[in-house]
Amino acid sequence: DQGESGDPAPPPLQHLRPRGFQGDKGLKGPKGIKGHAGSIGLPGLDGIIGAKGERGPAGLSGSPGPQGPKGINGYPGRNGLKGFSGSRGQPGEAGQRGPPGAPAPSRGYYYTRHSQTVDIPNCPRGTTPMWTGYSLLYIMGNERAHGQDLGGPGSCLRRFSTMPFMFCNINNVCNLASRNDYSYWLSTTEPMPMMMTPIVGRDIQRYISRCVVCESSTQVIAVHSQTMEIPECPGGWDGLWIGYSFFMNTDAGAEGSGQALWSPGSCLEDFRPNPFIECQGHGRCNYYTTAYSFWLATVERNADFKVPESQTLKAGDLRSRISRCKVCIRKVTGQGTEDNGIFLPPSS
Repeated sequence: DQGESGDPAPPPLQHLRPRGFQGDKGLKGPKGIKGHAGSIGLPGLDGIIGAKGERGPAGLSGSPGPQGPKGINGYPGRNGLKGFSGSRGQPGEAGQRGPPGAPAPSRGYYYTRHSQTVDIPNCPRGTTPMWTGYSLLYIMGNERAHGQDLGGPGSCLRRFSTMPFMFCNINNVCNLASRNDYSYWLSTTEPMPMMMTPIVGRDIQRYISRCVVCESSTQVIAVHSQTMEIPECPGGWDGLWIGYSFFMNTDAGAEGSGQALWSPGSCLEDFRPNPFIECQGHGRCNYYTTAYSFWLATVERNADFKVPESQTLKAGDLRSRISRCKVCIRKVTGQGTEDNGIFLPPSS
């Protein structure tokens, strides 16, 4: 069996040496060496909010900012109230006189210009084209010739045919291209075929001159110099084109036609000894030795009433005795004196 617990043991014995007296305070030692920097301390607590400061002075004006985007369209506003009727004003002063008006649309003067090429000519400045066509010179039927004024609209047929007419008798019978009648047309620079073979079909087109009918506001005339010098238009007239003085033509049966020397048709822009071609009713065209053309000749100064000397001109010198001409148009009243320009003939 376990016995009872004994009394606690006595505390150990203290050291038996007596305690001495406290000594004097020693001298202050030298300053120690600076130690290493300590680590950064933790942030301190926020301070108490200070009192509101006084209002500072106004700042300087800033520079203008960039333009903002376009705003959205606003809603339509309401209609305003009708205003009061004002009193009638005083009549104004008369205005200044305006410039002359343009020519009236209905002019009534017509003339024809022939190119003597396959190209359609232009109407000179200030005139209006009416239609274009082919340059008919004259026709021969029943051994009788009837010519066209080359300056008139009738000399510019819109369509070409070697036989553009027919004949009718008192028996109410008409015949077309049934006889050997003829038509004559201004020709182009296309040379005569080799061996003088007849020109037929589409090939004829290269030999027929083209034309244009023009409308002008004033009269048109031709002026001839009877010299190699180009004449001047009369006062109050402007020039349209210059050319050579064409007078008359004949062919088979010595029949032919002529040109009025005042007409623009008497001033052809190109000179040729044979300016026209003969076409027959059965659809063939060609140049023939029976064709003659007549032109105004030059007359020397102070040679009036003198007998002209006989002279024969050969190729290369033919133009030396051909009279020159100019087609002129009357200036429109009130339109000034501006020149309409000169259209030179084709170079030879």
